[in-house]
Amino acid sequence: MKILSHSQIDRLGITAAVACAVHCAALPLIITSLPLLGLEFLANIWVEITMICISVFLGCYSLSRSYPKHKNLMPIFVLLSGFAIIAIGHFWLEDLESFLIPIGGLVLALAHMINWRLMKSCHHNHSQN
Repeated sequence: MKILSHSQIDRLGITAAVACAVHCAALPLIITSLPLLGLEFLANIWVEITMICISVFLGCYSLSRSYPKHKNLMPIFVLLSGFAIIAIGHFWLEDLESFLIPIGGLVLALAHMINWRLMKSCHHNHSQN
């Protein structure tokens, strides 16, 4: 079984975070048409929880493997900010949920992009990682 590289993990993280942001942004707009399209499962809370869990796992995994190499805390701060925005929108400011959660998802994608660029700029051999 091949282990994913840092770049591949960050790309997966970006994809998951953007998918989460698009899902959360579009869902309030199209929720009434989901049953007509056979996509009512997208409005299920477990879909949202699964997407958030995947984003948390990929973010923590990617950044924990990358930090020892580039030693820059910026991606971690950005990732934690994204998770905080999602949590605030989901648990405390529910009236702003449809605005805050997509923003949080995009911030998570930004953390992966920063991490990816930092890893590209490292002068170490990362081929085994």
